[in-house]
Amino acid sequence: MINKKNITKIYYLFLSLHLVLWTTIPFVSNVNLPLDTIEALAWGSDLDWGFSKHPPFSAFAVEIFYFIFGSQDWAYYLLSQIFVIISFIYVWKLSQEIFQEKIYALVSLLALESIFYFNYTTPEFNVNVSQLPFWALTVFYFWKSIQSNKIQHWLLFGIFSALGFLSKYLFIYILFATFLFLFLDLKKNKIFLKNYFLSILTSFIIVLPHLIWLFENNFTTINYGLNRSSLISVEVIDYLLNPLTFIFKQFFILIPFFLLFLILFKNLKLRIDYKNKKTFFLISICVLPLLLMLLTSIITGAKIRTMWMTPFYLFFGTLFVQIFKKNIDLKKIKKFYIAIIVFFFISPAIYFTISIYDKTKRTDYPGKEISRLVQNKWDENFINEIKIVVGDEWSAGNLSYHLNSRPVWINNLDKEKATSITDEQGIIYTGNPKILKKICPGVFGTIRPVGYCMIGKR
Repeated sequence: MINKKNITKIYYLFLSLHLVLWTTIPFVSNVNLPLDTIEALAWGSDLDWGFSKHPPFSAFAVEIFYFIFGSQDWAYYLLSQIFVIISFIYVWKLSQEIFQEKIYALVSLLALESIFYFNYTTPEFNVNVSQLPFWALTVFYFWKSIQSNKIQHWLLFGIFSALGFLSKYLFIYILFATFLFLFLDLKKNKIFLKNYFLSILTSFIIVLPHLIWLFENNFTTINYGLNRSSLISVEVIDYLLNPLTFIFKQFFILIPFFLLFLILFKNLKLRIDYKNKKTFFLISICVLPLLLMLLTSIITGAKIRTMWMTPFYLFFGTLFVQIFKKNIDLKKIKKFYIAIIVFFFISPAIYFTISIYDKTKRTDYPGKEISRLVQNKWDENFINEIKIVVGDEWSAGNLSYHLNSRPVWINNLDKEKATSITDEQGIIYTGNPKILKKICPGVFGTIRPVGYCMIGKR
């Protein structure tokens, strides 16, 4: 029998090493934070209940860390891994609820290390990573709710559902899956409906400020999503090509995961007991969201981007162990551990190597050095601080993050905003140097390929 204390030690060692490794590697190898993290920091400099591309939670998260740590790059790699680790903790917790033996819960969790969504892509804190803990927490407290029907569990389900939705709208797919789970067997689940609707009310109250913002801003985030999924310009071939591309990509991503489980199998006989509540639950929260996403692509012709699927596989390890538990030979567990160790270290090794040798990435952008040069030029000409930077999320966003005065980032100034800004506020416009040079009423400079127009108090 496998020692339960050793299983718990492996669990804590896994979490600790993952946290340290994936915080340290990108911090050491990257010159600059990734695009999406800089973008979230740009939004966070002027917090609102929504932004042009996404709901607000990722911006709230990075701004809290900026308030504590300032412009320390390691802090945002740490933030991203904290979100990953929280999701892992609740995968572990749910797996323990599903299985009597801890070893199966450990296998369920460790298997996730073979899926690149949970390692290689995690240094970039963005809306996809922001969903991870709330996806796991939502599923966990939904399970606790249908087990106990306690109000506190339903309220937590509602709270985490709302925070997940405020991270990214695609969170609706896991929420719809939980809805289908309840209503596919309405007679049996009728006792849950009162508390379920209470959880919906809780979510609605939390999400309401963002919904108001959406109405006030002409549903800009939804329009952005439609553009990203190519729904604005769908062609007939897309109704076939995009769903097939989606299926192929998901299968390709999961190949290491499948190979990992083959190590443990003693045979490939498959018998799924759909009447088993645990099995049906796991299929509902793992497979239904994928099928709904595929159905979306089939019906609308939408192009499903690979990174959108980041949280969808969190409980795949648990599902596979539940379905194939009788096929698993625990005598092969040492081989499984060795395979996990290979995945565990090869992924950061690849990340580090690419980061060091490929100098064309945004993470090689000298954002700190450019901000220093801009600050020096400003100090030579003006006596006030830089309060506002205007331009795209990358060029202007990097200034907002690196400059000590932490200026507010604005994408563009409408006439009303422009007329209300004075020289005393200190403003820098970034953009096309040819255009800026012609219209700049202040001090102009170029750090290729970007132009900088500085307007301040002399």
